[in-house]
Amino acid sequence: MKTAIVYVSNHHGNTKKLVDAIAKLGDIQLIDASSPTSADLGEYDMIGFASGIAFSKYYPQILEFTERYLPEGKKVFFIHTAGNPRENQNASIKAITDRKKCKCLGTYFCKGFDTYGPFKLIGGLNKGRPNEKEIDGSVAFLKNLASS
Repeated sequence: MKTAIVYVSNHHGNTKKLVDAIAKLGDIQLIDASSPTSADLGEYDMIGFASGIAFSKYYPQILEFTERYLPEGKKVFFIHTAGNPRENQNASIKAITDRKKCKCLGTYFCKGFDTYGPFKLIGGLNKGRPNEKEIDGSVAFLKNLASS
C-alpha cells in the first residue's frame, strides 16, 4: 500500500522521531508540510498526518497543507505528540478530512518533550519522550493499519 506521511515537527523534533522510525518500514514518503515543494497526494493509498500540538490542535502549517492538497475520499490516519496528549487533539485536522470525505483509520499519540511557556522555567515536561517504547508503538500502529 503506497503511503505518505505529511508532518510538521517544530521545537524538539518529537514527531519527527516517530515518522523517521515509521519510514524505515520502507516505501513510505515523508512530506514536510512546513516547507513543501509540491504535493500530489492523489497517488497514495493511505495518507498520514503527523504533528506536534499547539493550543490543543495540530500546527497551522499542516492544517493549511491538508486543506489545500488532500484529495477527497482518501484513507487517512493521524499521529501526534504533546506535553499532555489526548486523542481529540486531532479534531482540527479531522474536521478537514471529514469534509473531504476521507476514511479515518485511526490515531496514534504519545507524550513529547515540552518546554512551551511556563514549562521552560522548570526545564520542561516529559524529558526523554517520546521514548523507545512509544516510538516502537508508532511503528506497530502503522504496521497494523497496513495489514488491515
